[in-house]
Amino acid sequence: MMAVLRTGYTTGTCAAAAAKASALCLFENRVASWVEIGFPDGVREAIPVASVCSTASGAQASVRKDAGDDPDVTDGALVVVCIEPVAGGDIAFASGEGVGRVTLPGLQVPPGEPAINPGPRRMIVQALREVTASGIRVTVSIPGGEALAAKTFNPRLGIEGGLSVLGTSGRVRPFSAPALRESLCCGLDVAAALGIRAPILVPGHIGENAVKQHYRVQPGQVIPVSNEWNFMLEQVAAGAFSKVLLVGHPGKLAKLANDEWDTHSSRSGSAVPVVRGLAGLLRIALPAECPTVEGLFEALSPETRKQLGDATAKAVRAAVQSRFHKPPAAVALINMRGDLLGTDGELSSWL
Repeated sequence: MMAVLRTGYTTGTCAAAAAKASALCLFENRVASWVEIGFPDGVREAIPVASVCSTASGAQASVRKDAGDDPDVTDGALVVVCIEPVAGGDIAFASGEGVGRVTLPGLQVPPGEPAINPGPRRMIVQALREVTASGIRVTVSIPGGEALAAKTFNPRLGIEGGLSVLGTSGRVRPFSAPALRESLCCGLDVAAALGIRAPILVPGHIGENAVKQHYRVQPGQVIPVSNEWNFMLEQVAAGAFSKVLLVGHPGKLAKLANDEWDTHSSRSGSAVPVVRGLAGLLRIALPAECPTVEGLFEALSPETRKQLGDATAKAVRAAVQSRFHKPPAAVALINMRGDLLGTDGELSSWL
């Protein structure tokens, strides 16, 4: 029997819990050993707190990152949040020791901002607002984070000085190829049992949310693939499916056009050269210094963006149909906000 792998928490979850513990200390004079916070899916969980103390200007708390059974580079790191009251009712973010600052366009936060992604920011704000409506300056630190960041893609993405505070769902799903593939197959089995003949494959949460915005979706029709595109498309080809739709960010899916079918960043190259190559064929000028696919698309006018999006979707679909001759595939590419960038193939089954 296959062992069940333990899930963990993202750095964003740790920061939200530390922020709430700090607020309880500052505004309610409570030293909490654990705090309950809300996750994006509406579930609430109790997170243990490593330390809490008052400071000269506010309060500080820390939470130790537990990535479960995932080999996360930040597993065991201490996420420290210091809060200070400020005038007004806004919550402002700052990066402390070991948390990077964005220097280039194309990421989910603009240049000059601390590398704290939108998902964690929302979790931190929600956690603080459960305690106070006051204006607060939130400084997030990860001691030793600058050294850890050298093992990530941050230096290549123009994030200087440390790690990013990440997390879409708030949880870390452990990576185990056999266990992951077994669970992915379960998704296809459920779809087939429900009579679905036109499944929709997405990398994860962003793709799944975008599908619900743009397409007509049945229960069980949207199936997360993670990075296992070769494996999952093999399963689709072997099943009784009449067609398949791939929806995701070109930073992932454009890799398929380069014959890279495991799209994990540690096991595949960047999709930027693929997109630049397609832009060159279309005589579309792209900014010379932009490290991300998101940034390349954001730099274009809406008309040119769609032109390049459609061309990229066409290249991805051609690669899929060349490698997997059945079923017929369609491709829809989205940005990080879930907006459509381009499509290719027959989409009427999902509209």
